[in-house]
Amino acid sequence: MDDLTIYRTSRNPVAAGPEHLAVLLGSRLCHDLVSPLGAIGNGLELLELSGEFPGITNSGEMALILESLNAARARIRCFRVAFGHAATDQRLSIAEIAALLADVEKAGRLRLRIEAEGDLPRGEARMILLALMCLETAMPWGGSVLVCRGAQGWRLVAEASRTKHDPALWSWLDPDQLRERPEPTPSEVQFLLLGGLARDDGRRLSWELDETGAEISF
Repeated sequence: MDDLTIYRTSRNPVAAGPEHLAVLLGSRLCHDLVSPLGAIGNGLELLELSGEFPGITNSGEMALILESLNAARARIRCFRVAFGHAATDQRLSIAEIAALLADVEKAGRLRLRIEAEGDLPRGEARMILLALMCLETAMPWGGSVLVCRGAQGWRLVAEASRTKHDPALWSWLDPDQLRERPEPTPSEVQFLLLGGLARDDGRRLSWELDETGAEISF
């Protein structure tokens, strides 16, 4: 795809390549989905308060709807950070990151723990969530992930009883990989995006994958 030119309100043109367009699209989709999900939540609250439907609050049907709604909200919150636009001056606190990790944990089979202090740029938070999605792909049967920040940057260390071993897919995280690679499916797009973000930001990204665990650092 050729680079396109998007004009900001200041009329300064900005080149937008395929990955930047994908980020803008992710922001738009997440933004447009938040409002209807909120409306559904408000409607369910009104149903619970209504006297016209006795016993609805404790019904199995209502519990299933609420569970599905909360899972969708959790996913959207993560997607807004992982796939949305991140301004260079935006920052997130570790508490906010921990809340996002809790959303990921509730929506999947991973047990997550973060060891860090202070805050971080939203761009780094985006890479953390994309890396978690990569690890989630490698551990469809569940596992645990430690997210920590050290002197060299961020490390995500995963452990599991077994992993889905697919080095060809993970090669999308190698910035200098020249050999032909399989095209990711929609559920694997995080590999392409994470590798591209690291390359565009000039970040050194490394990874390891074996039969019982994986690690991503940047």
